[in-house]
Amino acid sequence: MIPIKNSIIFVLFIYIVYGISLFTPIANFGIVPRTVNGLIGIITSPFLHGGISHLISNTAPLIILLTTLNYFYPKKATSVVLFTIIVGGILVWLFARNGNHIGASGLIYGLVAFLIVNGFLEKKVIPILVSIAVTLVYWGLIWGIFPSLESYISWEGHLFGAISGVLIAFILTKNRR
Repeated sequence: MIPIKNSIIFVLFIYIVYGISLFTPIANFGIVPRTVNGLIGIITSPFLHGGISHLISNTAPLIILLTTLNYFYPKKATSVVLFTIIVGGILVWLFARNGNHIGASGLIYGLVAFLIVNGFLEKKVIPILVSIAVTLVYWGLIWGIFPSLESYISWEGHLFGAISGVLIAFILTKNRR
C-alpha cells in the first residue's frame, strides 16, 4: 500500500503546483537552456506543466511507474528519481534547444529506461519480468526521444531523461556488485 501512497503524494504535489501556476507565472521557471535563470528549472521543471491536458497526460504514467519503482526497488527509488531529475535536467540545460522546458515526461522516460535496463542488469527473474512488462506497456515512448515537428514538445527532455535512467541503472547495479 505504501508504494502507491508515495506515488499519489508525489503526483498530488504536482497538481498543487499546477494550481498555484494558475494564479502566478511559476511555469516560467522551467529549464531555459544555457541561461542563469534557467538553472532553477533543473529542479522545478518536472513539477511544472503547460496546461491541464499536459498534466493529465503525465499523471497515470507517473503513478504507475513510481509505484512500480517503489514496490520492486524501494532502496533505489529515491536515488533513481533524484538522479533522473537532476542529471536529465542538467543535460537539457546544456544541450536542448532554446525554450522553456517543463513537465514530468523527462522523469517518466527516465523511470521507463531505468525499469527496463535495471531488470536485465540484475539478471534475476522478477526484475527481468518487470523489464519485460514495462517494455510491453511503454514501447511506444521510443518515438518521443526523436526530434519532433511539434515545437512545444521537449523531445530533449524525453531523450535526456531516458539517458539518465539508463545511467542510474548501471551506477546502482555496479555499486551493488
